This record gives sequence, structure tokens and C-alpha cells, in this order.
Amino acid sequence: MTRVHHLTRTTRALAITTVTAIWLLGCGGGAPGPQEEPGPSATEHEQLAPKPADLQTLVGRWRRPDGGYVIQIRSIAEDGSVDASYFNPQPIKVSLAQASDWHGSAALFVEFDDVNYRGSTYELVHVPDRDLLVGTYFQAALGQTFEVVFQRIP
Repeated sequence: MTRVHHLTRTTRALAITTVTAIWLLGCGGGAPGPQEEPGPSATEHEQLAPKPADLQTLVGRWRRPDGGYVIQIRSIAEDGSVDASYFNPQPIKVSLAQASDWHGSAALFVEFDDVNYRGSTYELVHVPDRDLLVGTYFQAALGQTFEVVFQRIP
């Protein structure tokens, strides 16, 4: 299924993108040191398993600080379909927008069908403690993928 492929590609970029986002936005912290205690046991890990994501946390307006691009998410249906718009700064036609749970975080996939954007996609994951969307933007016309960050517009 295509959507599964897209979310899998997002997972590979997420670790790098999160670090980049924190650095770009000045929210960073130090790297974990060798003095940290060992991780949880298998039983503790099962108890700490993430709760299903609240996909409604994606609703709102989100802006990329590197260019002012805006994703507006008006609503998310129970099946994960998203009523979304995209502006650069003029509207770009969204052909598909889908929200899903990704390991306890809300994930968003957006595909465009407009001049110069046909087949371009965003694959984003919500980082709740920073209230950011991080992930990748695939620019189909160039065949290139870029790491991106979106901040919520209050």
C-alpha cells in the first residue's frame, strides 16, 4: 500500500529531522551522556508502550519557518482522512491528506496535484513536547527530498 511506504520513509528521516528541528529552533539540549542508566526491562517497556495518538492534535495552522509555507488542517475524520489546504503563499491543490497513528504520535501525509507540485508530498510526525510537525518534503519535479519543520500558528 502506498501510504505505508510513505510513513516508513518518514520514520527513517524522523530521527535526523527532530535533531535538526530542535537545533534550528534553539530548543536543544545536550546529547545523552555515558552516565545514563540502562533502559527499561522488557516488562517495563510493555507497560510504557505508547498510547494511541490523538490525531486531533494536528488540527490547526502550521507554518514552515524557512519559507512561510502553511498547512491548514480544518478537520480529521474517524477514518483518518484530513480536510487540509496548503499555501505557498497561494493555494496549492491537495489531492490526498491522511492522518494516522505512528508509534503513539500523530502522523500526517499530504500529496499535491497542482502545476509544479504534482506528486510532491509531505510526510510529517507530530512531536508533542515541542508542538512541531517534523519530517520530509518530496519535491517531485526536482526528485529531491528535504527535511522540514512546521510550527503551530497560534
